[in-house]
Amino acid sequence: MAGVADLHRSNGVEVNNSDPISKNLSNGHEINENGNLQSFKIFVGYDPNEDIAYEVCRYSLLKRASIPIEVFPIKQSELREMGIYWRERGKLESTEFSFSRFLTPYLANYEGWAMFVDCDFLYLDDIKKLVDLIDDKYAIMCVQHDYTPKETTKMDGAVQTVYPRKNWSSMVLYNCGNPKNKSLTPEVVNKETGAYLHRFQWLNDDEIGEIPFVWNFLVGHNKVVEGDESTLPKAIHYTLGGPWFKEWKDCEFGDLWLNELEEYKKAAVKNGD
Repeated sequence: MAGVADLHRSNGVEVNNSDPISKNLSNGHEINENGNLQSFKIFVGYDPNEDIAYEVCRYSLLKRASIPIEVFPIKQSELREMGIYWRERGKLESTEFSFSRFLTPYLANYEGWAMFVDCDFLYLDDIKKLVDLIDDKYAIMCVQHDYTPKETTKMDGAVQTVYPRKNWSSMVLYNCGNPKNKSLTPEVVNKETGAYLHRFQWLNDDEIGEIPFVWNFLVGHNKVVEGDESTLPKAIHYTLGGPWFKEWKDCEFGDLWLNELEEYKKAAVKNGD
């Protein structure tokens, strides 16, 4: 699958997809034939209008990770150039990764576990703690929100759509080698309906594992309960709009994102980026 390797290199990271895997561990880590821990792959939805959101999300992941990880943007323009994505953009698609997100198992070569996440996330804790929750009996794992937004618009005026299992697909751990997920071919992702994909209709309900909501903490919906540490967010999701949009600069937890932005900028200058 040469196109996938090209996608990885486009992010400035060399990935050898031909390394044989001798053992799959139940916590999502993989060991190659040399006994070395392989990187956990994270695919982040990318939209040119939210480039800085992607950069800060990526920075927050790398900064706190205690395991090797590789972070790749899912850029629609590159997928189209490679002939992987050809779907016409619908009027209700608020971002360029509304459907391309479901290519995650394909982009991971249908091997091991990998994660997809929207770019409007800020990680506040070590991704290892999320990876440690992985259970191989599931095809996917996600936060199973019961979420019906009151707003009619989000972000920069995009229409707010309401549908069952809303926001479940915004952060998903994929068991990429699971036979059911191998059905997520480019042909299927390019032709199937939003309902089929976003509601995970290629799976049975018992094949969908649940993750604590703090790993996809919806700003404006989820709440921190005083004195209950289990409600403290580990990954904040600015689903209605984040501080990178002027009209959302004062949103809840916006100061945390702005602080991370300043750290990212300083690190970029130090590294000469």
